[in-house]
Amino acid sequence: MKLALVGDIGGTNARFALWKDQQLDAIQVHATADYRCPEDAIKAYLQDQGLALGSIGSVCLSVAGPVSGDEFRFTNNHWRLSRQAFCQALQVEQLLLVNDFSAMALGMTRLQPDEFRVVCEGVAEPLRPAVVIGPGTGLGVGTLLNLGDGRYMALPGEGGHVDLPLSSSRETQLWQHIHDEIGHVSAETALSGSGLPRVYRAICAVDGHEPRLDTPEAITAAGLAGDPIAREVLEQFSCWLGRVAGNNVLTTGARGGVYIVGGVIPRFADFFIHSGFAKSFADKGCMSDYFKGIPVWLVTAPYSGLTGAGVALEQAQG
Repeated sequence: MKLALVGDIGGTNARFALWKDQQLDAIQVHATADYRCPEDAIKAYLQDQGLALGSIGSVCLSVAGPVSGDEFRFTNNHWRLSRQAFCQALQVEQLLLVNDFSAMALGMTRLQPDEFRVVCEGVAEPLRPAVVIGPGTGLGVGTLLNLGDGRYMALPGEGGHVDLPLSSSRETQLWQHIHDEIGHVSAETALSGSGLPRVYRAICAVDGHEPRLDTPEAITAAGLAGDPIAREVLEQFSCWLGRVAGNNVLTTGARGGVYIVGGVIPRFADFFIHSGFAKSFADKGCMSDYFKGIPVWLVTAPYSGLTGAGVALEQAQG
């Protein structure tokens, strides 16, 4: 039987692995800038593994953007592919492309006990939807449905581009500054890696401070070290994420829980768990009681997108 390969392709890095016995094997990370196209990166991966062209029967790639038709152009790097040309170049029988956040959502079905932390205690209702939300380069939002009998469906969407919710005059002031800077203020414009400096600049502008930090890493480090402005940025970020996540729970009826993924929150995980996230998450007026018992988890697994690509491939072949 031929091998299966899975990939999780982002703007900077492409992660590849073999999918064996329902788990990842031989994980490698390749910089997308080093290769002309995904076929070249996969050829390099296969060479590193001592595998010849034709030894891979099936490939599933997690990709950013809507998936349809033969041609796919990656939204966050210079790569593009044709399904037909890809299969011919790599002598592959099957290529499955899945939206990156659909793959991320499917990856939640294989989490191990040491790959998440509890943010809000609760008991998930297994046959109800779950929300997967992730601040990273952007803000990804997806919905995971348990179909029973070990099968799942991930509903892709563009929930990161909903309007940023406001709940106080202070937040309205910050929103106004961001709006003056960029125009439409989506959730992603604040809740992403680039959103941290944007919120920092807004707080400095509203309070009359001279900005001195300009990267997410610097703001996070300063906040954890006790800088009051940077701490307010992390706190505001956490509260806004709580409101957006709560809105998604109400929209989808997600009593199956909320998974927080992405690269931003784990950098200040302890701060986040003790922040105003939980209060903002459930602060929905007459619907606040709806949130009692809904669990929220912070996912620390490093390769959930890759794992989800493997789950998608399994289900497609099943």
